[in-house]
Amino acid sequence: MDFTIDFASFYVVQVSGQGEQAEKTYKHFQTLNSEQYFTSPLKDFLDGELMKIAKRKVEKNPKSEQVPTKIGQFVVEPGHELDSNPNYNLFNRIRTATASEEFKTNSDQLVRAYTNTSAIRGGALLVIRAKLTKYMDDKFVFVLKCDFEPKVATITDEQTLIRHVEMAITTKNMKSIQYPYMPEEGMTEEWELKIHQSSHARYFEDFLKYVEYSQSMPEIVKGQMIEAAKQHLAETYEPESEEWLEEEQSLEAWSNTESRQLQEKWTEDQVIEASAPILDRQPEIEMKLKLDHIDVKGLLSDFGDTIHIAKVNGKYVIIIEGESFSFEKGASPVEFLQPDTLDNVLKRIGRG
Repeated sequence: MDFTIDFASFYVVQVSGQGEQAEKTYKHFQTLNSEQYFTSPLKDFLDGELMKIAKRKVEKNPKSEQVPTKIGQFVVEPGHELDSNPNYNLFNRIRTATASEEFKTNSDQLVRAYTNTSAIRGGALLVIRAKLTKYMDDKFVFVLKCDFEPKVATITDEQTLIRHVEMAITTKNMKSIQYPYMPEEGMTEEWELKIHQSSHARYFEDFLKYVEYSQSMPEIVKGQMIEAAKQHLAETYEPESEEWLEEEQSLEAWSNTESRQLQEKWTEDQVIEASAPILDRQPEIEMKLKLDHIDVKGLLSDFGDTIHIAKVNGKYVIIIEGESFSFEKGASPVEFLQPDTLDNVLKRIGRG
């Protein structure tokens, strides 16, 4: 999958000062057409990068909330068309530009909007319009943010030996936007774009104010859990009763707490019932829990099947079923154990 560059605009973003007092400016260096790009140093610098960006894996509903690569969708009011979205209009003007000057004018608007975001740092910003060599009608916009590489030096001659290079750029940790998103080669989604930003500062999300992102699987599961819990409240307590209000406050506190404890409110059957719609959507969703210092990691579908939770003599017990053991690094005497019966183990726990 090769890309041919139609236009490329090169900018340098500079930030001086910190916080709200920071002064952010940008400078346009050059806009290249296809022929100029082919003989420019940028070609060697970017060779293969667009293909790498297009092929980078991304999930519509990622497994965690903090992922570097996301699919964004342009937001429109009900009943309105895609061209009512300002972010889409800007990308589309860049995508459909027919001359270098038109491309540069619209790229300037994009860089100006990006420079006004709150947490950006200095670096090089490239706006590129490219097409797939195999599919000549498929045009893409790429926005690449490259950081400056500090402490770079080059050897010049035997007298000076080393000369410091003040502003070198690198593709390492390069942030990128690709529009439109391409789920498969030759297939594009006009309503969607793909962003990649490896740092915690969400520059692109700040910049793309009219783009929304699908929920992560933890967010989806949490929402389904809250709905199931509210249904349980409605079936168990009189609405607006003292018990109902107490339980609702408890649920609110639970939903906003990172490290949560076992609530001891539902039976195993109720837990399995509440898990069913979650598993229908994501059969391989993980379940992680911690008993004192011991981590247990399995699948939600394992609960009630091969993972069981019980209480013996006031203490929690996790019972895990399986056909065989395997041990990782770090040998221990446990590998030579002749397992006792479950009844005997439970009796020892009960005496403890």
